[in-house]
Formats: sequence, structure tokens, C-alpha cells
Amino acid sequence: MDGIKLKENAIIYLKIIVGSIIYAASFRFFIYPNDVVLGGVVGIATILNYLTDLPVGVMTIVFNIPLFIFSWRHLGLKFLISSLIAMLISSTLMDLMENIHFVATTDPLLASTFGGVIKGLGLGLIYSTTATVGGTDIIAKFLRKKYQHINFSTFILIMDVFIFLVFALLFGKLDSAMYSAICMFITTHVIDLILYGAVNSKVCYIITDESVALKEAITGKLHRGVTYIHGEGAWSGQQKNIILCVIKRSQIVELRKLVRDIDSNAFMIVSDSREVFGKGFTHIADEN
Repeated sequence: MDGIKLKENAIIYLKIIVGSIIYAASFRFFIYPNDVVLGGVVGIATILNYLTDLPVGVMTIVFNIPLFIFSWRHLGLKFLISSLIAMLISSTLMDLMENIHFVATTDPLLASTFGGVIKGLGLGLIYSTTATVGGTDIIAKFLRKKYQHINFSTFILIMDVFIFLVFALLFGKLDSAMYSAICMFITTHVIDLILYGAVNSKVCYIITDESVALKEAITGKLHRGVTYIHGEGAWSGQQKNIILCVIKRSQIVELRKLVRDIDSNAFMIVSDSREVFGKGFTHIADEN
């Protein structure tokens, strides 16, 4: 058991280290050289760097001190340690990588696009361990615990928009602010893709007179569970069993064929599902 726990912790901290390196590289080689500003504490540090020439990484560490004190009191020691490691590695590398005289592109659109993808990959790896890189991520983590119906990256996006506006007003770089918004938009979607995966599940409601036959077909051929919801037709007053099932996106064609073959008059509703927890899908104990 100790060996398994040790392996799990090793994987977690490997993700944090790799994610921090990727995040720092996206900042130094794509984002910063093209006047694209990040949100949160790094964004504030970047604005002050433009005004004072103080190192972005050093200021990021300094600004994070009160936020980490807050996280220790409200989010626990384990979160504090893992996030502190991520913040220290990424912030330190942001300054050290300045000595590597390399710029991936001087096109701000390319920098925003590819920088956003790479940044999202790095942050996604870190967030998948439930750690953060500090800054407004800590506030977002705290808010996510209270408002779980809102995605983590949505909180980040809301707070970062404010930084973009300040940057645009202070330096009159409206173009840079818009590129920054593009970068953040892409980053948000990449983070969501890593944390929650692509929309690969479908929720299906099937109203049919052949509920028993269809139930047996779904469980027998698609190997998916079925739940009956008892319903009544408002116009006819007829009692019916509404079939509820969750399937993989790749199974939707086969399900439609089953419904068509068994009851061509069935009424079928299909919608996307962002997250599905339970047997055959993501385990309920997994946390993002």
C-alpha cells in the first residue's frame, strides 16, 4: 500500500514539475516578448516590470506570500505545499529563462495562439493534481469549492479580464490587450480539455411504447445501464416509462439504429454531458 501511495505522489509531483516548466516556457518564449500580458498575479507583475524593470518572477513570488498564507488557513497544508512548489518553480524559471536568448515568434497572433495552447497544457497538468501556481488561482480554487457548478477556468477568466483592461489603459496597448484575451480564451479551453476531457458522453432520454425491448437492447448490445423515469403524456394521459441512459459519443449512431429498429415512432432527446461520474466513466472520487 505504501508503495502504491509513493508512486501516486511521485506522479503528482512529476506533473507539477513538468507543468511548471511548460508554463514558464510559454511565458518567456511566446507571451512576454510579444507584449501579451497574462492575468492574475503574473499579469500584475508584468505590468510593474514594464514600469520598474523589476523581475517578473521575483515579484510574482513576493505577491504570492499573503495569498499562500490565506490558502494555508482555508485550503489545507497539502494544497499549500504542492502549489508552493509549482509557484516557486514556474516563477524562478520565468526569470532564469531570460538568459536563453530565444523567441519562438514575433507575430503576436501566433504567440497568443501557440502560447495559449502551451500555457494551457502546463497549467492543466498542474491543476489536474489539484495544485495551482498561486495568485488568483488560489482565489479561484477557494471559489470553486463554494460554487462547484462553475468551472475552475471560468473563475480565472473573469478575474484576468480585469488585468487586461488595466494593461490597456495604462500603456495604451489595446491590440496587446486583445491578443491577451485571445491567449486566455485558448488557455481556458485547453485547461478544460485536460481537466474535464472533450465532450465525449451523451445523455439520452427516449420516450417509447417499447421500453422493455429497448432496455434489453441497450443493456445487451451497448452494455450501458438504463434508468426508467415514470412519465405521463399530458395530452393522452397515457403512462409511459421514459428511458434515461448515458452513452459514449461513439455509440450514438448505434443507439439511434436500435431505437429506429425497435420503435420508429419513439421520441429521442440527446444532449452533451461535460462530466459523467460512475461505472464505465470517471470515478466519483476523482477531483478537479
